[in-house]
Amino acid sequence: MATKNWKDLVAEKRERQLSQIPKEWIIKNLPPKETLNVVDFPENCGLLTEKEVEITNTGVDVLLENLASSIWSAVEVTTAFSKRAVIAHQLVNCLTEIFIDRALRRAAELDKHLKSTGKVLGPLHGLPISLKDHIPIKGIEMTMGYASWVGRYSDKNSAIVDVLEACGAVLFVRTNLPQAIMWAETFNHVFGRTLNPFNRSLTPGGSSGGEGALIALKGSPLGVASDIGASVRIPAVFNGLYGLRPSYGRVPYAGCINALEGQEAITFVLGPISDSLEGVKRFMKSVVNHNPWIMDPKVIKKPWNEDEYRLVGHGAGQRLCFAILWHDEIVLPHPPIMRALEHTKQALLAAGHHVVDWKPLKHLEISNVYKILSAGAKEDFLKVTSSSLEPIISTMDPSVDYETSVPSDLPPSRMMVDGVSAYEFWQTQKQRSILRQEYWDHWNATVSMTGTGRPVDAIISPCAPYVAPPHGLNRNINYTVICNSHDYTALVLPTGLTVDPILDVPKPSHKFFSTMDRANYELYDPAKFKDAPIGIQIIGRTLEEEAVIAMGEIVDSAIKAKIKPPTASL
Repeated sequence: MATKNWKDLVAEKRERQLSQIPKEWIIKNLPPKETLNVVDFPENCGLLTEKEVEITNTGVDVLLENLASSIWSAVEVTTAFSKRAVIAHQLVNCLTEIFIDRALRRAAELDKHLKSTGKVLGPLHGLPISLKDHIPIKGIEMTMGYASWVGRYSDKNSAIVDVLEACGAVLFVRTNLPQAIMWAETFNHVFGRTLNPFNRSLTPGGSSGGEGALIALKGSPLGVASDIGASVRIPAVFNGLYGLRPSYGRVPYAGCINALEGQEAITFVLGPISDSLEGVKRFMKSVVNHNPWIMDPKVIKKPWNEDEYRLVGHGAGQRLCFAILWHDEIVLPHPPIMRALEHTKQALLAAGHHVVDWKPLKHLEISNVYKILSAGAKEDFLKVTSSSLEPIISTMDPSVDYETSVPSDLPPSRMMVDGVSAYEFWQTQKQRSILRQEYWDHWNATVSMTGTGRPVDAIISPCAPYVAPPHGLNRNINYTVICNSHDYTALVLPTGLTVDPILDVPKPSHKFFSTMDRANYELYDPAKFKDAPIGIQIIGRTLEEEAVIAMGEIVDSAIKAKIKPPTASL
């Protein structure tokens, strides 16, 4: 694609991106860099009208009701979220493509359809939806964080875009991600680094960090992200949001672009991020009921199942048994995470559910087989970056100055390993299959301890051993990759708690499981993590999206019903 030097391409793209923002939406008096928490700034900056503040503070369910009843027009709603998205971008650098004119034309068409027919176009009629920057939209530029791909325009939609538009959605922005998409933070040469709006000295996570930061600032009510290791869940948790990692084959992925194309041992899936659980449910129900298997041959023919959502296979949800994974025997979570798990346990017990401890099984081995992703990565990255001499990012550490680096100056990336032989690849896949069966059997064996006559209904675990860490330090995805390796459905949700220096004091040193555990212990300082939201992960079995969402609603309600959190972490 590229024939110019990468720095020239970046300069051109940034100028083009700036031209996509209406001049009257540029804010002259932004908060200084020293202001870390900017969550409240959009409502108070003076750019949004009172009605636009109301619209953008409204949840997905009410938004759709008001759009369907013409209380708000699609043009009004799209304008409000577009303005707030642009404000968010100026605060945390979360956007890549901004196509407001296209979105407003689409919104006007939807308003015209509703007025002339009296009916909505589909279940997502008029709802603005943001997309991660590897989901092609016809006619829109897409770089996927590569300077070498600047100037690359999509000639057709991905399947999910066709589905969402058929459901009535309004696509209006795309969001930032790391170069090559294979990082748990969000930085690339083209657009730079995305920040966490709760504390801009912290990472919003990745690789869908742009989505997480945007939605946290209510610049979008619903976003489409992707997950191959944690990339829906970590940005959702780090930004106080809800997110779902569906099992492979439930949501259409056809036409999406990613690094390591052709590697299908552990695969990408698309999933929603929203500031409400209703947004997650609406996305899944709308998409799977639109016959996506017609557009993507890898999609399983499984429409939304109301019996599964009513938890027919889980005692109708009357007395569920949850198992809490307090730690994975690799890295002990920080005090705020332990406090949130205890808070969740007490909330579930108060709601009449049963809670047991989950014994981790070979989590280190599971994390080790995840290295299967590195097979061929070096060749893949070099093929893309060589045309512009773009440096391959080897760290998310903000102290590294890539502006003055050249490729030979950089240390090897964790993905920049020598090629893996076919035989080694097979053996790793074999080991993953063995571990997957062992874990399935381990889960089934819990029937003896639940008291329900069923195995554990769902596992509740950390999403990471910390809340959002400082930039460059999100290096642990052991708590999430089990779901990718074993293809479990996983939902993350906020607990409503944030880091409290009084409650979350550092604990005395313990016998460390590993060098990673020691490094994680030494990282913790409650002052560093000020205001960071604390979330949890709910893990269900393969293809249990409806049940996991329903159990998530039960957990969410129990947490919200519990007035007082525990006074100290475990």
